[in-house]
Amino acid sequence: MLCKLSPALSLVVALALTTPGNLACADHWAHWRGPTGNGAATSGNPPTRWSATENVKWKVPIPGRGSGSPVIWDDRVFVVTAVTVGAGTPPPARAPQNRNQFQRGSAPGLPKLDFQVLCFDRQTGRQLWEQTAVTAIPHQETHATNGFASASPCTDGAHVYAHFGSRGLYCYTMDGELKWKRDDFGKMQTRSGFGEGSSPTLHGDMIIVPWDHEGESAIYALDKSTGETIWKTGRDEPSCWATPLVIDVAGKKQIVMNGQNFARSYDLKTGEELWRCGGQTTRPVASAVAGDGLVFVGSGYQGSFLGAFRPDGRGDIEGTDRVVWTIHRDTPDIASPLLSGGRLYFHKGKSANLSCLDAATGKPYYQAVRLPGISRTYASPMAAGGHVYLTGRSGTTVVIKDDPKLQIVASNSLGETVDATPAPSGDELFIRGENHLFCIAD
Repeated sequence: MLCKLSPALSLVVALALTTPGNLACADHWAHWRGPTGNGAATSGNPPTRWSATENVKWKVPIPGRGSGSPVIWDDRVFVVTAVTVGAGTPPPARAPQNRNQFQRGSAPGLPKLDFQVLCFDRQTGRQLWEQTAVTAIPHQETHATNGFASASPCTDGAHVYAHFGSRGLYCYTMDGELKWKRDDFGKMQTRSGFGEGSSPTLHGDMIIVPWDHEGESAIYALDKSTGETIWKTGRDEPSCWATPLVIDVAGKKQIVMNGQNFARSYDLKTGEELWRCGGQTTRPVASAVAGDGLVFVGSGYQGSFLGAFRPDGRGDIEGTDRVVWTIHRDTPDIASPLLSGGRLYFHKGKSANLSCLDAATGKPYYQAVRLPGISRTYASPMAAGGHVYLTGRSGTTVVIKDDPKLQIVASNSLGETVDATPAPSGDELFIRGENHLFCIAD
């Protein structure tokens, strides 16, 4: 893809396995996992050291609550949030006998929320526009550490797409004009009321929408220009919070999606299931990554699994030579793995214990090493400028060398909770905290 970065500069990013939607421009971070879908920037050199005051180019308050990551295109930064605007339905006089009593309508005691898309000027942090996609009372509660705006937006430079799950998918122009919306997917019933959070993926003319829950699960391909359904494929899967990954296999595009029953691949054009492999743990969250002819899928709740697959198989590939290697300890849960430089980086479960493997063989360079200053992680590791950035819920980001040997470069704190994955773009880093959006720059 050829992207004009300035009048004097352009580049071609060629990827054997690419996602999402050919958005691989050097100064664009258009999707929560970046231009390759693997959590790695293709260029740029963001700072490795900062604090609440040092190397903070700007800091702006964000109303409401959300853990969707920022996305950046040229001079614009987009985030989503859910802002309390009123009281919801009162709680019942007596607790329900089971959770299903409240699966229709609005959940008792939850607030009325404005589900918003915010756009900021990259250089100054000035808010350019704000749009309320919908005002609604959620029909189901969410986990205490989750909110109601957990899916990251995505953009192709012409439009920005905000996915609020059961509240719908909304397409805006870059200037904030609503072009279309889809609010007819139904209402998700997530496992144990953990809430929603899967992000959509752009690729070519499509936007891929995952819809795994305790009801009728499916994966959708929509026309990104109109929102109309191109295909819908049912999935025999319970709740899953992963994001689809689009890869190229011998000139044909596949969608790889995690799942509790199986990791699966679908034909991008038709939605036909191509291959599957079991072994996953319950309620998977981590998204797949891919490179050098392999796809990596894992989960780490109530068990451990991480596998490397050749994506040219068909049918059930478990036990075949299409499964290159598997591991069954110290695998990621909430945070997705990072693939960079032929190495897989991931946290054990929700902890800060970090492992780094040779992606081709599964052999560890180091395994389950505790990172100082971090105890719990929701944000996924990301890489840029020869470094890996590892962010804990405390707001501390440990920066290490992108290298087989663990070398800690710096430990930085912003002083507020961070659950969203930081987004690098060029020589800047954008961090969505619990209360603010930060631009980190030298």
